[in-house]
Amino acid sequence: MAIEIVMPRLSDSMEEGTILQWLVEEGDVVTEGEPLVEVETDKASVTYESEHDGTILTIRVQTGESAAVGAAIAVIGRAGEASEAGEASQAAAATAGPESLAAAGAASASAAATSASAPARAPAPAPAGAGATAPRVSTRVKASPLARRIAAQLGVDLATLTGSGPQGRVIRADVERSVQEGAAGARAGAGTGNGDGGGGGRAQSPTAGLPPAPSPRDGAKGDAHREPLTRLQQTVARRMAESRATVPDFELRAEVDMTEVVALREQVRGLTDRPPSINDFIVKAAAMTLREFPRVNGSYRDGAFESYARVNVGIAVAAEDALLVPTIFDADTKSLAAIAETARALAARVRDGSISPAELSGSTFSISNLGMFGVDSFSAVVNPPQAAILAVGSLKQRPVVDTSDPACPAIVARPTVNLTLACDHRILYGADGARFLARVRELLEQPLVLLVG
Repeated sequence: MAIEIVMPRLSDSMEEGTILQWLVEEGDVVTEGEPLVEVETDKASVTYESEHDGTILTIRVQTGESAAVGAAIAVIGRAGEASEAGEASQAAAATAGPESLAAAGAASASAAATSASAPARAPAPAPAGAGATAPRVSTRVKASPLARRIAAQLGVDLATLTGSGPQGRVIRADVERSVQEGAAGARAGAGTGNGDGGGGGRAQSPTAGLPPAPSPRDGAKGDAHREPLTRLQQTVARRMAESRATVPDFELRAEVDMTEVVALREQVRGLTDRPPSINDFIVKAAAMTLREFPRVNGSYRDGAFESYARVNVGIAVAAEDALLVPTIFDADTKSLAAIAETARALAARVRDGSISPAELSGSTFSISNLGMFGVDSFSAVVNPPQAAILAVGSLKQRPVVDTSDPACPAIVARPTVNLTLACDHRILYGADGARFLARVRELLEQPLVLLVG
C-alpha cells in the first residue's frame, strides 16, 4: 500500500519546513535509510532519510516550497501503485468539509474535461536498451542554503563552481566570486573589441567605464537588492524581537582578572596540542556556578518558574549566514578537556552545515563570546525562555590595582576580560544575578578548581 511521506518534526520548535533539494526523483527506487530530501528547519538544514523501502510515486512539495509539520510531501509505495495512492487521497478528502469536497469535485471535473478534449497520443517508443534500469548518477552539489538561493537569483550553475567551504562545500563567497569573474571577463572582452585598428578607432569618452549616474527615479541609494531571509534567519529575527518586546531584562557587568587562567592554560599547552580555549574555561566556570544557582539555570513560563535537572550550556557560533547556538549537554559534569573537545566539534559542524537540530536544542543557559573580534564588552539578548545569557568580551592587558602589598598598592597591567550578564527580571533579581556573576569571577580567578570540579 502506498505510504505518504510527511514533513517530519526535526526540532522541538519546528512548525514547518522548506524543501531545499530533493535527492530523488519520481520513479526512483529507494531503500530504508537512503537520503531523500534536504529540509531547512527553524534551526538548521537537515538531510531526511527514507523510513521505508519502495518507489517514489509522487513528489507533492517541490524545491523551494514549504509545508507544515505532518503535511504530505511525497508518496512512496510499489511501482504502479499511483492509482491506489490517488484513491487514498480521495478517501482523505472525503473526511473534509463540504467546501473541500466541492473544490475537489470541481478540480476533478476540470481534469476530466481536459482529458476528454485532449487527443489520444501513442506512448513514445522506449529508447534502445531501456529494458535495463540505468544506474542513477548523483548530481547533488554540496552547497549552503544561502549559496543555493543566491545562485538561483543570479542564474549561476552550482555544478560549475569549486567550493571553498568545509569539505568542498559551495558557499556564498564562491557564488559572488563567480559572478564578479564573469563580469570582469565580459568587460575585458568588450575592451579587446574596441581596438583602434591602426588609428581608425574613435577616441574613448573620458566617462567610459564609469557607472552611470542614477536617474532621479532611482533615488539617491541606487538600485536596491532584496534578499529574502532564510527560515533560520526568520526564526532568529522573530525570537529576538519577542525577547526585546516581552522580557524585562537588566544587565550586570564584572571585570575578571584572568592571570591565573592564562598561566594555567600555558601549562596545559605543554601537555597537549589542543589546550582548552579561554572560552572553555568560562563555560566550565559558568556550568559549575549554574549547579549552585539553579534559578539561573531555569526559565519563566506562563507565570511560573521552571527549573531543570540538567545544566546544558549553549555556545553562540557564527555560521555563514546566521547565528546558531549548539548545546554542550551536562556541562557541569564534563571535564574541562571534554568541554573543549565538544565545543570544537560543535563549532565545526555548525560551519560545515552538518549540525543536527538535536544539537541546537535543549540549552538552559547561553554564552556569547565576541572577544575574538576585539570587542571589549557588549549586551547580549536573552534567548527565551532562558533566564539569562553571559556575554564575553576580549581578553586584553588592562590596568588593575595590585593589592598584594596593602601598604603599597600599585597599578599594573594584567590580562582581564569583561563579562556582562543579561537577566530576565521576572525570574532573577539583581542580587541573584550579582551572586552568580561573583561566583563565576571567583572560579576564574582561582581556576585550579575547574580542573577537578
